[in-house]
Amino acid sequence: LSKIIGGGTPSRNELSYWGGDIPWLTVKDMRSRRPAAAQEHITERAVAESATSIIPPDTVITATRVGLGKVVRVPYAAAINQDLKALIAGPGLDKSYLEYWIVSIAAFLESIGSGTTVKGIRLETLRQLPFPLAPLAEQREIVAELEKHFSRLDEAVANLQRVKANLKRYKASVLKDAVEGRLVPTEAELARREGRSFETGEQLLQRILGARRTQWNKKGKFKEAAAPVVEGLPKLPEGWAWARLDSVAALKGGITVDSKRADPTASMVPYLRVANVQRGYLDLTEIKQINASDEDAAELRLKFGDILFNEGGDRDKLGRGWIWENQLADCIHQNHVFRARVFLPEMVPKLISWWGNTFGKDYFQRVGKQTTNLASINLGKLSEFPVPIPPAAEQLRLVAEIERLLSVVDRVAIEVDANLKRAQSLRSAVLAKSFEIED
Repeated sequence: LSKIIGGGTPSRNELSYWGGDIPWLTVKDMRSRRPAAAQEHITERAVAESATSIIPPDTVITATRVGLGKVVRVPYAAAINQDLKALIAGPGLDKSYLEYWIVSIAAFLESIGSGTTVKGIRLETLRQLPFPLAPLAEQREIVAELEKHFSRLDEAVANLQRVKANLKRYKASVLKDAVEGRLVPTEAELARREGRSFETGEQLLQRILGARRTQWNKKGKFKEAAAPVVEGLPKLPEGWAWARLDSVAALKGGITVDSKRADPTASMVPYLRVANVQRGYLDLTEIKQINASDEDAAELRLKFGDILFNEGGDRDKLGRGWIWENQLADCIHQNHVFRARVFLPEMVPKLISWWGNTFGKDYFQRVGKQTTNLASINLGKLSEFPVPIPPAAEQLRLVAEIERLLSVVDRVAIEVDANLKRAQSLRSAVLAKSFEIED
């Protein structure tokens, strides 16, 4: 049916082997079925003096290690490494038929792979796989039928992905409208319509600042709240006010994760890491524990409504977060997760977190410090983060409307994901049926 050609890796110690004109394919290049280019290139000398081979254009290439079942066809001649095998189709075999067959048995190849860290299959195992050889004309009919089905499926999947993208945009627009006062009638409008007075955001802020002074428990002289920098900020609705985050909430860093900090008098407690604190939700599937003294555990124990902000990681993760709702008992947070605890419950934590995940995304990327691999924000920059203060009654209406709209978005998103999974299952079923051998 075909000849199978293996590959190899030229010595990395020989610089003259690398940086040539010949594409050298590895599993890393198999992100799509038709990769436009290879990440690395080698020289003719490398081909001549190593185990790699030049594979003709449009050859079916499959992975026999790392990415079992992956398959590509590239429109150019290329060399391959030892994890890939090129299947050279004979005159009685359609390349597309061979390619679709490999795709159809991907799960089987994964199941028969062996290896402790990385699964692979031997060349002899690949050679001995039973192959459903149909007459050439029938192979082409099967390919044409598959491509017709897959074209319809691809169109359906593309539509679902568009819906998913639109849901994400709609969700962002809901939050943007909310924090800019366009989602519900403002308290100022309602008060004017009903002929009554109302507590403005500025008046609420003054009450919060009073609570801030009362709750001051730091060493040294009380530090008055600084005014926020409002230059470049959006115009607020009538009755709202700006404040710095540290004016409305007490900020706190977390516990340092250090194996040397073992304390025989301490006890193990659960703690939140950066991976647990996502943008708009908490991922609690894996919770780690740390040895913490009674004093640290008491000081860092999370309370219902605490607002969490990530301190570092990739630049787009800076400041992302959500609120704590007592999902675990006695949970604390590590030093890469900051905590903000509002001074008064009238300042609704969810609004601050939604604001942090929308406007704050740009703010934290702008003020974050970049090192070689990671970005970070410090407590000072988080303290300066400007937050809008709507009137208390308006905050409650905003939260209710946001949660109503986002619950609709979430229900539709769940249905979209279910349909995407069904499309993938249907694709697998169509492939399996196409290569069934009837008795």
